[in-house]
Amino acid sequence: MPLPLIALIVASFAIGTSEFVIVGLVPELARDFAVSVPQAGYLVTAYALGVTFGSPFVAVLVGRWQRRTALISLMGVFVLGNALCALAPGYWTMMAARVITALSHGAFFGIGSVVAADLVPREKRARAVALVFLGLTMANVLGVPAGTILGQAAGWRATFWAVMAIGLLSMAAIAVLLPKGMPGGSGRLLNEVRILGRTQVLLAMLMAVLSSMSLFSVFTYIAPLLEKVSGLSPHWVSVALLIFGAGLTAGGLLGGRLADRHSARTIVLTFSALAVILVVLRLVSFSGVLAIGVLLVWGIAVFTMVSPLQTRVIDYARDAPNLASTINQGAFNLGNAAGAWVGGAALGVGVSYLDLPLVGALMAVLGLGVALWTFRLEQRTA
Repeated sequence: MPLPLIALIVASFAIGTSEFVIVGLVPELARDFAVSVPQAGYLVTAYALGVTFGSPFVAVLVGRWQRRTALISLMGVFVLGNALCALAPGYWTMMAARVITALSHGAFFGIGSVVAADLVPREKRARAVALVFLGLTMANVLGVPAGTILGQAAGWRATFWAVMAIGLLSMAAIAVLLPKGMPGGSGRLLNEVRILGRTQVLLAMLMAVLSSMSLFSVFTYIAPLLEKVSGLSPHWVSVALLIFGAGLTAGGLLGGRLADRHSARTIVLTFSALAVILVVLRLVSFSGVLAIGVLLVWGIAVFTMVSPLQTRVIDYARDAPNLASTINQGAFNLGNAAGAWVGGAALGVGVSYLDLPLVGALMAVLGLGVALWTFRLEQRTA
């Protein structure tokens, strides 16, 4: 593994921990800020919207900078945002701090993916991109549980101070390990925007949205599903989520290897697998043991999709990859928000927790349809 990739993994671990650890701290935040739990939950929504709509502007702003400088600066914004979170005196200042933190997220993963792909031979690009996202999955397995425990024991502010410290460490690692002189983009907004009009770029982003919708239409409500349908205790739900996180990590590494061999086939097979897995989850949810086993396989399949989609965007937007790669991260986050809404709407009209996986399976089938159309179009224009 090239040493610069280690620096990117540390940074992505910090960013992933900051994004998701707040879920485990919602009760403490609601109590300290004297708001309801749903209101505290909006801090998660604010972060996702900051990634989706704010990161592209940041990517344009730093687009002309050398990529090493850009990544160090983005982690500086991340460190500042977490410091503001730790110091936030009230709910709305915390909301603003979360948005500031989110501004670095999409741009970092967008530019970081481009840097990782440039550091290795072409036949290993997808694996290098997958390693950038490895820190994100490790955050779910290690960072979020540890951050939640720290926040519950020493107060939620201690968690954000700890995340800030990891951010500072990653800044130092990037400064020391990344090579100097990696050029930025043209910096011309019109050139960047034109890239977004390419059909294959847009279709890759649409697939990113649908893959995330398939996940979050079910995963957002996985805890009540496991408790009410599978009969698991809260402790075993936590174990199930840990196992799911391990699956995400394995899937990220697997997706990189498979995509380097055949990106299109990997995407088609993964959408097919997601549809089948979610139908199986519907069938076995009455058994806690079987449900946990399906969660492991589901986690592997979910993150197998990330690196091939990100690499496709980089390849088809090679003239100006920074903005396109960043917006693709926004597409994943847009799918997160849309999927949570679709799942909630389905529950609202009477769909049971037991049948909710079928909603996710439908999203996966739609993604499969887009994938098949995309690659048929690609073959015609080749």
